[in-house]
Formats: sequence, C-alpha cells, structure tokens
Amino acid sequence: MEPVDRFLAHLTAIERSPNTVRAYGHDLRDFFEFLDRHGLRWDAVALEDLGRFVTWLRLPEGARDGRVAALPWVESNLAAATVNRKLSALASFYEFHHRHGVGLGDLLTRWRPGRRGGSWQPFLAHLGARPERHRAISLRAERRPPRELGPAEMTTLIDACDRLRDKFLLSLLRGSGLRIGEALGLRHEDLDPRRRLVAVRRRVNVNRARAKTWSREVPLDTRLFRLYSDYLHEEYGPLDCDYVFVNLWGSPVGAPMGYSSVDRLVRRLRDRTGIAFSPHLFRHSYATALLRRGVAAEVVQHLLGHASISTTVDTYSHLGIEDARRALAAAGFLDDAATGTST
Repeated sequence: MEPVDRFLAHLTAIERSPNTVRAYGHDLRDFFEFLDRHGLRWDAVALEDLGRFVTWLRLPEGARDGRVAALPWVESNLAAATVNRKLSALASFYEFHHRHGVGLGDLLTRWRPGRRGGSWQPFLAHLGARPERHRAISLRAERRPPRELGPAEMTTLIDACDRLRDKFLLSLLRGSGLRIGEALGLRHEDLDPRRRLVAVRRRVNVNRARAKTWSREVPLDTRLFRLYSDYLHEEYGPLDCDYVFVNLWGSPVGAPMGYSSVDRLVRRLRDRTGIAFSPHLFRHSYATALLRRGVAAEVVQHLLGHASISTTVDTYSHLGIEDARRALAAAGFLDDAATGTST
C-alpha cells in the first residue's frame, strides 16, 4: 500500500524507533483491512467512518466480517488504550499526508490552546501557551500504572543468570534505569569507574540498538563497576570489540549482543524463576523507587532521559496500596506495623 509505505519510510528517515515504525504499520494494516471490507477509499473517509472503524476494532475477530453478530455481553476484542494507540497512529498518518495535499489532516486531530503543565491553571494562562494538537476521537481508558519488580524479584532474576555478562546486564538495568537499547549500545568508553557513571549517547550501532533521547550521564553504584571488572576478566577476555555486551558463546562470537539474544535470555529466566518480566520493568522499578524515596521529579526526568517532566510524573508518580498503608500508619490512622499498637 503506497500511502502506508511512504508514511513508514518517512518515520524511518526521521529516525523513529524501529519498534514504533513496526507498531504503526500493524495499526494501519487494521485500518486498511476495515476500508477494504467496507469498500471505502482511504483519502475519502468521513468522521462517521472513523467511528465505525472504532466499533469494528472492538468486535471479536469472528464478528468483524459481518456474518456473525456479537452479543451485547461478549467482551470487547481490544482494550480502550489499544484502540486509542491505533487512532494515534492513524492521526499521524493523515497529518503526514495532509502536508502532501490530502485534505484530511484535521480529520482526527484538533488544535486547542496549550497548557503549561499541571491540572491547575491561572486565569487566562492559555493565552500565553502554545496551541497543541489533540485527537478528535478517543475512548475513555482506565489508566494503569506500570508494573514494578520488587527487590526480591530482581535479585532472584539476577541470581538465576549463569553468566557474568547477563548478571551485569540486569544489574545495570536495575541500578541505572537504562532502556535495553541504551544498554546494548554501550561502548567501554561510556563506563567511567573513576567518576562512577555511565554515559548514554545517541549513535548508530551495528546491532541496531539505539538511545531514544539526548545524551546524558547516570551515576552508578561502585558494586556495578566491580561486577563489570569481573565480567571483563573472566568472560570478555582478549576480545577486540568496542561494545560492552557481546556474543560470547553464540555465533558470531565477539559481535555486539542484539535484541534477539536478550529475548532468549528473558525466556530462559522466566522459565527458571516463574517471574513474568521484561527488561523494561527494571526501568519502571528504578524510576518508581526514586520518586518513592523523595528524589525530585526533575532529577528522575534527567536520569531517565525523558523529554518532558510530565512524562516522568504521569507515568511513575503512582501510589500502590502499600504506599497508602505506610502513609496512613505514619499519620496515625492505622496500627503501627512494627509494634502492633494503635497510635
């Protein structure tokens, strides 16, 4: 489909994440399947057609062809958050083609006065804020905080690793909040034992690992550098490679470790420990722990490499039931867990 190919090529050219490009392609495939089944042209749809598309997405797979009716109590095929993600991809698609003469750029988005951040705004504050684009269609989705790994779970996963390389990789994710792509793109020069920090840099990597945002430095614990030293001495050896994480047993030996190797490692550790996890959960746990211990949101934003502090606050400043329990106990509304007495 030429319109989709042009759009995805544009995303690739402006260095969007390969995972983002792949996800957009998957979401647009659903839309063009809907158009084909209903005899619609992509450059001549109306807002009502998009409403029908949302309804169609929510149908069970077997009912999408129209030959089987979905009963009212049958659960929706997709969650509201997933539908909203597909609408976001669709909005970007039409905005791109609007710049090339297709007059549907405002079909899914609308301009409205921007906000400076936060829910409270002073009178007439919107007059000095930059306008922002917002989706014209979206479903109300339940906001779910990211799942965390507990300290015991992270320790179990790290201890279950057979190799120092893998122990160091997971320990680094635990102690720095790096994205897995940022870790796989590290060079030896990025680790500074004297200053006890790791530098994350945007660069082209042969294993296609990438840093999504600007370059930054993240302080590390001394124990991580001891583990790094053990890894170099016992496993890395005389290999001539700039990358920190490399293939040591699989072919080609000495080549930078890729995403597929991490996927295999994750599957092995899931089987051994029974813990359902992804590398990104280490990042969630790192960020949440920092905010829970009172580290300023601006500092956490920098450490994570977020472009906006609202991303940091909105994503990670959630409270769990144990946070609420500790706060109530400290305020004297619950029995003291340590003494068992009521305060």
